[in-house]
Amino acid sequence: MAENRGAVVTVAHQVEVHRLAVAGREASIAREVGSQVAATWLRTSRFAEVEALTTETLRLGPDADAFYSRGWARSATGRASQALNDYGQALALYRQKGSSGNEAATLSNIGLSLNELGDPRQALAHFQQALPIARAVGDRAGEATALSNIGSLYNRLGDRQQALAYCQEALPIQREVGDRVGEATTRFNIAMVHLAHGRLDQAINELERAVELERQVSHPDLAADTALLERLRRQLH
Repeated sequence: MAENRGAVVTVAHQVEVHRLAVAGREASIAREVGSQVAATWLRTSRFAEVEALTTETLRLGPDADAFYSRGWARSATGRASQALNDYGQALALYRQKGSSGNEAATLSNIGLSLNELGDPRQALAHFQQALPIARAVGDRAGEATALSNIGSLYNRLGDRQQALAYCQEALPIQREVGDRVGEATTRFNIAMVHLAHGRLDQAINELERAVELERQVSHPDLAADTALLERLRRQLH
């Protein structure tokens, strides 16, 4: 219990440092500390707080990490257009700094926002840009995410063969890096490809694996995917 209280105090202290830095127009401190707090809060879905914090940071001028984190917060709360604008500004700044790893992650998030806004072809183009960059910098998790996203988009666009190939390429990498959330998403995508082809038994097999992974990480889609799995099982029998 003492460790937990210490963690809370540390974040609270960082928030106060950030507030004072913004008030004193100490941009470098506000950006560094704000980036750390935003990363912590994003992991616990405190999206409103992240948006408020990063907006305060941006009062001191453009900052790639602040734009990126605010874009994530806005995307997670259903504002894809605003997220897309933030990600676009983050991308330009990361490119100026030569920050290739962050560029790849931002391209992937731009793709997700474009897909949410109903433009799967442009989304696919951004995922395809992210993939070689992630590979070049050795970002295995980012590589797997890009592969899975490309597979999902090909499935949406009706190219089931390409969809399956990209998703199956992503799986061993996700297992290698221990990305259970990513693996669950990829297995769900594979299940949807099999379902589109009428391969109900294979779809159920992949969805069972996805649901088990979701259960391990308390994934928010667990209830919906479990219900879908039960419906498919009833259809099979």
